[in-house]
Amino acid sequence: MQLKIMPKKKRLSAGRVPLILFLCQTISALEVPLDPKLLEDLVQPPTITHQSPKDYIIDPRENIVIQCEAKGKPPPSFSWTRNGTHFDIDKDPLVTMKPDSGTLIINIMSEGKAETYEGVYQCTARNERGAAISNNIVIRPSRSPLWTKEKLEPITLQNGQPLVLPCRPPIGLPPAIIFWMDNSFQRLPQSERVSQGLNGDLYFSNVLPEDTREDYICYARFNHTQTIQQKQPISLKVISVDELNDTIAANLSDTEFYGAKSSRERPPTFLTPEGNASHKEELRGNVLSLECIAEGLPTPLIYWIKEDGTLPTNRTVYRNFQKTLQIIQVSEADSGNYQCIAKNALGAIHHTISVTVKAAPYWIMAPQNLVLSPGEDGTLICRANGNPKPRISWLTNGVPIEIAPDDPSRRIDGDTIIFSNVQERSSAVYQCNASNEYGYLLANAFVNVLAEPPRILTSANTLYQVIANRPAFLDCAFFGSPLPTIEWFKGAKGSALHEDIYVFHENGTLEIPVAQKDNTGTYTCVARNKLGTAKNEVHVEVKDPTRIIEQPEYAVVQRGSTVSFECRVKHDHTLIATVTWLKDNGELPNDERFTVAKDHLVVTDVRDDDGGTYTCVANTTLDDVSASAVLSVVAPTPTPAPIYDVPNPPFDLELTSQLDTSVQLSWTPGDDNNSPITKFIIEYEDAMHEAGLWHHQAEVSGTQTTAQLKLSPYVNYSFRVMAENSIGRSLPSEASEQYQTKAAEPDKNPTAVEGLGSEPDNLVITWKPLNGFESNGPGLQYKVSWRQKDGDDEWTSVVVANVSKYIVSGTPTFVPYLIKVQALNVVGFAPEPAVVMGHSGEDLPMVAPGNVRVNVVNSTLAEVHWDPVPLKSIRGHLQGYRIYYWKAQSSSQRNRRHIEKKILTFQGSKTHGMLPGLEPFSHYTLNVRVVNGKGEGPASPDRAFSTPEGVPSAPSSLKIVNPTLDSLTLEWDPPSHPNGLLTEYTLKYQPINSTHELGPLIDLKIPANKTRWTLKNLNFSTRYKFYFYAQTSVGPGSQITEEAVTTVDEGKEEWRKEIVNGSWSFFGLKGLMPGTAYKVRVGAEGDSGFVSSEAVFETGPAMASRQVDIATQGWFIGLMCAVALLILILLIVCFIRRNKGGKYPVKEKEDAHADPEIQPMKEDDGTFGEYSDAEDHKPLKKGSRTPSDRTVKKEDSDDSLVDYGEGVNGQFNEDGSFIGQYSGKKEKEPAEGNESSEAPSPVNAMNSFV
Repeated sequence: MQLKIMPKKKRLSAGRVPLILFLCQTISALEVPLDPKLLEDLVQPPTITHQSPKDYIIDPRENIVIQCEAKGKPPPSFSWTRNGTHFDIDKDPLVTMKPDSGTLIINIMSEGKAETYEGVYQCTARNERGAAISNNIVIRPSRSPLWTKEKLEPITLQNGQPLVLPCRPPIGLPPAIIFWMDNSFQRLPQSERVSQGLNGDLYFSNVLPEDTREDYICYARFNHTQTIQQKQPISLKVISVDELNDTIAANLSDTEFYGAKSSRERPPTFLTPEGNASHKEELRGNVLSLECIAEGLPTPLIYWIKEDGTLPTNRTVYRNFQKTLQIIQVSEADSGNYQCIAKNALGAIHHTISVTVKAAPYWIMAPQNLVLSPGEDGTLICRANGNPKPRISWLTNGVPIEIAPDDPSRRIDGDTIIFSNVQERSSAVYQCNASNEYGYLLANAFVNVLAEPPRILTSANTLYQVIANRPAFLDCAFFGSPLPTIEWFKGAKGSALHEDIYVFHENGTLEIPVAQKDNTGTYTCVARNKLGTAKNEVHVEVKDPTRIIEQPEYAVVQRGSTVSFECRVKHDHTLIATVTWLKDNGELPNDERFTVAKDHLVVTDVRDDDGGTYTCVANTTLDDVSASAVLSVVAPTPTPAPIYDVPNPPFDLELTSQLDTSVQLSWTPGDDNNSPITKFIIEYEDAMHEAGLWHHQAEVSGTQTTAQLKLSPYVNYSFRVMAENSIGRSLPSEASEQYQTKAAEPDKNPTAVEGLGSEPDNLVITWKPLNGFESNGPGLQYKVSWRQKDGDDEWTSVVVANVSKYIVSGTPTFVPYLIKVQALNVVGFAPEPAVVMGHSGEDLPMVAPGNVRVNVVNSTLAEVHWDPVPLKSIRGHLQGYRIYYWKAQSSSQRNRRHIEKKILTFQGSKTHGMLPGLEPFSHYTLNVRVVNGKGEGPASPDRAFSTPEGVPSAPSSLKIVNPTLDSLTLEWDPPSHPNGLLTEYTLKYQPINSTHELGPLIDLKIPANKTRWTLKNLNFSTRYKFYFYAQTSVGPGSQITEEAVTTVDEGKEEWRKEIVNGSWSFFGLKGLMPGTAYKVRVGAEGDSGFVSSEAVFETGPAMASRQVDIATQGWFIGLMCAVALLILILLIVCFIRRNKGGKYPVKEKEDAHADPEIQPMKEDDGTFGEYSDAEDHKPLKKGSRTPSDRTVKKEDSDDSLVDYGEGVNGQFNEDGSFIGQYSGKKEKEPAEGNESSEAPSPVNAMNSFV
């Protein structure tokens, strides 16, 4: 039962007080949506869904199956009548009824005869709400009788005489198909002279000696029983006038012999039909076939006209060499007088056929099912037409309404039943019968009186995502009886929406014409009737539109250069945008010269064929936008060269030897401009079909000035010639004179013939039409033929105009068909076309995959198995199976409102698949659907499964706060993906001494509910490395590391430092205190690492305030000498170690400063090699803090060498070199600075004075 809701949109008048807009009931009949869950709950009268045809011809060799299927709630029971009386199937052991069905199966294969069950059958489907009846199904067995035996005398005729060979086939059921063949089962050739009539007789307009043969055999094929019967052979002998005279002379006396005269030419006379006029009656919708066959010498031709009218172009077909006129889908407008004209050189005759088109009843308005609520009104309308006008009669529950129980709520008015104030007892099934002498129509329509509270059928919490400034449609499918009113609200406590901003549709849909950001939110649909209220919430998200903020621009570049097109896209941050580049609306060439980056396209080494339109297309799941630019490629500036050029155009074109299929073209060449002509190119123009468009015709050698050209029929030719040399091609010559060829039948058929259904009950036949040039003549049409591949039906054909598509309606779903398309014009038919196979339309699969099993492989992977769907239920090309799966509820997050479903499609007939990327410790639900070319089938029952626990991810963060002399406090955030229940945290830490050696590792377990922990009793001014991770019952997760330093003993004075140019050999210290002892340390860092040396000196006592030249003071000169000597010693040590290429101790200890639980990686640059002045530097280790500008950042440096790995426990070698590693306090994120992986050259070494 197909029912729908019909609420009307109500307009609001303007006023001070805003009115709430309701969707109100404006008509009495409502229809129920096709929602399976809804239909299960509703009581419904029976409806006939399938039945056998009215005229049912059966094969007597097979069991008889009379179909009758119906639906209803409760399910209907079935009964049958035969010849108007009850048919008791229980009393006939050969008759059974299918379970849950009314279909009868009569078993005549084992015993019984089909003739016994001839008759008129009718099925009744009944439940508590009424009874529906089927058509009268007339059962008749097919018959294929034999020919009656007869003695056929040989026929002898004089050359040129007319002849009719009778067939007179036996009368079978259905009628036989007639054809003439010889003893070798070869069809007899037919022509304008010899042809078969509609009655099966073989007509000769005049006989010829080659017609002589002894095996003219008429065959009758009965398709239903797949049998062929044949008539006795007929012998025909055609003799000349001389042979006839000899025969007469041998049998007659001299006085009796007059001599036979030779057959003379004669004007036409009709062999059929007889007389000057006849009458033909045909039913509407059938094929009207009119036939005229004439005799005469020479053979007459037949022409057709319609008096006072024209023949319908698209429905007219000529057959049997134009002796038969057929009009397809004949209608009353085709009635009238048709005239056939037979003409030869000696005269013409005509015959008028008066055609009357009658009509069996056909629907104008068939009655439709009514669903009413108690107290409502409604109408059933039954209107039909026909010729003569059909009589309308009503039945209720299969009984004539005149004798049916009276119902005060109904009143009959001709073709209409009017219902008023219906009650539940008014429910019934009504039958409308429209009949005349040519047939009848029977339609069932029920009246179902229901009282149902409102129901909203749209899924709850549906999310609608829409682009700003575009319309949004929020669905609210509903049902109820009486028809509910619909009201929309926004927000939890919002007021009702009004029509001044929104559009309310009849089906409950709310339209936001131009969505804006402030339209984002939750909308509530409320349905009300007198029996109750229902509501549903949906959600709207309005996204920013995608825009191209920097578009590609037009470019002109020289050949061989590089060009770049920009395309910068801005889109909503919650959507993912993809950018695609096109060239001339197609894909980019597969060439490495084309490079696509994030925001631009680069083409290198540009060639001439790179020119064109380049388009940048930006797509999201909700919208797309594009921008284009044209690239023009020009030649580089030429260098001076000898002047060569293309040839001048040929001239003086002349056509000679003009024939139907060829012509000779001659011309005079133009100047070759210093480069010999290599060839001539000939082109043609078809002024009749494609004026102004030139096509390639031929090419000839550059030494020729004539060419013999092959021509096609029905073309108005003009020719032009171009010359070509090594430089290029000349301009075209002037066009030649025009030459038109005669018409002929097409020599080819359409290509690309395909048969695909667009709907489940049709077959769309398409082809690539012939162009005007290929038509070979006027009146181009196509003969489209089709039949089922697996059946034995004859070809069904139709002739259509010059189109490229024909739709066959009423086909069964997804059945293979054989198809062919043949071209024809006024001259004749093209050759027999090739047969291709197609399929009628697909429909959605009917059955869901069964026996769905889930095998959980591990915490992130599951394997799904299912049983395949039967091929017959797929009803289309199997595309594969699709798994929908979603995380139903996380064990650690119980309040998830939005369920995101994921889809995996498995191609072909696979019956298992893997689901990767699952989240551990989660509950999942899945179902499986089969997919064909039409779409998805029903879902299998949901199958739930759970994934086991896994190891957690690393803690989200780890910070060290509040450092003191002997304690550090750690704060952290739990893992973002716990993947189970956390059991504890593990903290491991160890000290790092001044030589970067790792101390003992301490392991500490921390409860899972802690996010802060303080470590006490630590060493002051000591660096510690921490390793921290969480654990579940499965095991430890990924770890996070961090380093921190306890504070320095404030009793120590901090070092002061200065950065000096590496090329200097001395540096002056200022701001020193008189009479004070100082320690100075000079350090240098290069490819060899960091080395240093130190010395102690004391400033002199304070002096009087008289002017003294410090450069002449001895202490200053001694200090500078000491500094210079220290620098010289350091440079010598660096040079020696560099040449040795050995490892510094710092490297070995650096390797030790690593994660104790991770295997360290070996790098090619793990040792110090030789350096070069060209700054070919090796990268520093990960702990390096030296930026690429050879300076130490302020935030990375302090006034103490503790930051370089040296504190109060700093160690020196005997030669005074510093063996600690230069390392920062903490490894920083890459985004926090431009740290370099290269170390500075010794030439630019950093010297630190402390």
